[in-house]
Amino acid sequence: MDGCELVCSVRSLRWLRGLGRLRGFGARRALRAVRRVWRRRRTDAWGPAPRGAERARVPGPVSGAEALPGGGVVRFARSALRIRIAAGGAVFWGWDGAGPEPSYGLGGPVPEADPRAGLEPDTDGGWRVVSRRVTVAVSRYGAVEVRTPGGVVLRRDLPPRWWEPVGGGPARWLLRTEVAADARFFGVGGRGSGPRLRDGTYRIGNTGPGAAGGAGGPSPVTMPVQMVVADAGTHLVFHDTTWDGRVALREGAEGGGSGHDRPGTAALRMEGGPLRCWVVVGTPARVLARWSRLAGPAAVPPSWALGVQHAGGDGAAVRRVVAGYRERGLPLSAVHLTGRGGAVVREVVAGAGVRLVPVVDPAVRAERGDPVYEEGRRLGAFVRDGRGREVRGGPWSGEYVYPDVTDPAVRRWWGGVCAERSGAGSAGVVLAGNGPAGGGPSGEPVLPRSARQVPAGRGGDHGGARQVYGAAAARAGYEGLRRLRPGERPFLLSRAGWVGMQRYGGAWAGWVGDERLGWAGDGRPSRAEDGRPGGAGDDWPGLRTVLSLVLGLGLCGVPFAGAGGGAGGRAEGRASPEWCLRRLQLGAYLPLFLTGGGREPWEFGPEVLDGARAVLRERERLRPYLVTLAHVARLTGSPWVRPVWWGAPEDRALRDCGDAFLLGDALLVAPVLEPGVVRRAVRLPRGRWYDTVTGRAYEGPGRVVVEAPPERIPVLARAGSVVPVRGADGGVELEVWAPSTGRKGGGLVVPDPGDGWARAEVERYAVRSADGRVVVKQVRGDGVVAPVRPVRVRGSADGADQR
Repeated sequence: MDGCELVCSVRSLRWLRGLGRLRGFGARRALRAVRRVWRRRRTDAWGPAPRGAERARVPGPVSGAEALPGGGVVRFARSALRIRIAAGGAVFWGWDGAGPEPSYGLGGPVPEADPRAGLEPDTDGGWRVVSRRVTVAVSRYGAVEVRTPGGVVLRRDLPPRWWEPVGGGPARWLLRTEVAADARFFGVGGRGSGPRLRDGTYRIGNTGPGAAGGAGGPSPVTMPVQMVVADAGTHLVFHDTTWDGRVALREGAEGGGSGHDRPGTAALRMEGGPLRCWVVVGTPARVLARWSRLAGPAAVPPSWALGVQHAGGDGAAVRRVVAGYRERGLPLSAVHLTGRGGAVVREVVAGAGVRLVPVVDPAVRAERGDPVYEEGRRLGAFVRDGRGREVRGGPWSGEYVYPDVTDPAVRRWWGGVCAERSGAGSAGVVLAGNGPAGGGPSGEPVLPRSARQVPAGRGGDHGGARQVYGAAAARAGYEGLRRLRPGERPFLLSRAGWVGMQRYGGAWAGWVGDERLGWAGDGRPSRAEDGRPGGAGDDWPGLRTVLSLVLGLGLCGVPFAGAGGGAGGRAEGRASPEWCLRRLQLGAYLPLFLTGGGREPWEFGPEVLDGARAVLRERERLRPYLVTLAHVARLTGSPWVRPVWWGAPEDRALRDCGDAFLLGDALLVAPVLEPGVVRRAVRLPRGRWYDTVTGRAYEGPGRVVVEAPPERIPVLARAGSVVPVRGADGGVELEVWAPSTGRKGGGLVVPDPGDGWARAEVERYAVRSADGRVVVKQVRGDGVVAPVRPVRVRGSADGADQR
């Protein structure tokens, strides 16, 4: 950016503010934003030379093949393709010699090759690799098909195309894919629209609020991971490259009568990096189980983190919040602290039995004399430009530098700093600014693309490390907390991330309804339909957005996620009582339940306070069930929050349902996402479902209408399920929902092993209905015995007992 561009940018600030992109920041902050853009472009001018002329390339015709364990190499005139099927059924392929390692996405060693999978000639001059679970076929010009054992094609990748700079440098590439006409796309990280991803172009690149993110809006947690669900089967694909890109998705259409089907398509364009991917096929549960083994199991948060957490604020705000919850008898597990709270705040919080979680920003203020800055300079820990100078920036006021957490040595140092910043007596850490790819008020990157970094110690620039910066910062914080308190499981929330972030903690999605501080809502508050006063700050679309991103992250392997609840701008607090209560009702059934960010429930009057008290207490009652889901997610990869089609992906009506979700296998939650609703339609999977409040039974599959009064949202329990809950005495009791006559059921219970590293024990229970009674038994390795925990049977018309 030259001087003339800078002047034009300053003159255009008033126009930009009129568009709302910099609303609420003022001219001074807007000027700083322009200054950052100018600095970033100036730094890029000293980075790599422009791409210049490019040479297009395609694989060309096949020229030969070589068999290797689990597959082999198929050679073409201008490229080569390596195919490898792992023992668990996961398929890897990579072009131009790309192997599965090194990778930020994999959580451990590359799985062993399937010894029974072999490369053999296919028809029309192609080749194929056949295994028991999947078949991969390669055409003579480089198209790659993934087929079921029965020969049904799940996806067909057309021959790729590269654009290579004539003067050297990373090649851009394009990969087009065809899927079944009835297929639906899910995933691609946390997306504001969904969970079903409709036609559009989605950016794969972490951005902040206000940035252009394509369909689904901006997001600091994007992933090149797609789950595709069709009648023929479900599969997940992970394109393992950390570069920026976009994917254009288009659903197919089935031809009527004698018409031909139009397949669904996905066109993936990446700015660099290897062209390689993993494909996993099977049922949704099996796909996520195998994906969890590849990307690494999710960290289990300490049990207290499954209770009610509050966004808090500075020291004074934290004291007010803790006192307010305590005076009104509302449960509260933890409160988040921004800035330094001091010993007094810590004593107040600890005295109330509440844990304190500091909010930490990885940026370091570049000030002489600051001990962290001076130590980082001495170690050469901060990101530098092509001239070897520190890259300075920051989302707000002042000058900041960023540690290069992609460097293993710097990551260890920064982990210690992060743990030290969390302070003595703290229970964990929230990383609020660990996504410098989009830290400005308009979402522009803080670090320039040409900034020098050392991904995995190999060297490179920010263009290839931008997406993994947030996950690397989360890893640094996790490892630092573990060294600080080795006997406790770390608690960490990360604002930004990539594939593998689940190994270190959860994803905090920011604030509903506040475009300046978060990304969960679309920043467009909507007034209640009946025109009631106080609704100007409501963000009903933001509630749907939160549900979408939690479902999307779960399908990408990040099960612990949630968002706070702003009120149309935290300071104004102009939300209506109805919206406040509906937001709490939704949040209570999400993995991360974070309250605050606006007015407190008691500020809306006794009616909202009573409703909030019921919501918070129900969350506490379900704590044993949430503990079970957390450990099940680590053991099996199944997310806590699941789409309603989870157990029946072949049900097309369920695949299109995005306003309800399953919490584990047992509960179906139907939140209220629009104002003025007291009854709503719910699409049920197959089987009998009970309203958990009225006990009324509904039969699925099908669409039913259920009551949704202001004081609660519909929650249905699956017949035959076992839900561990907290009893009146504080112990765990089993809430068993009666199966239909002649049917069976069951469930898992994982007793809380504490907040250390003790191994979780899994209890299995079997349920059946016989002779008008419900029989519950515990299934153990030495036989079937009566359960040792209290059992309460619900949902039976005649009040059947148990034995």
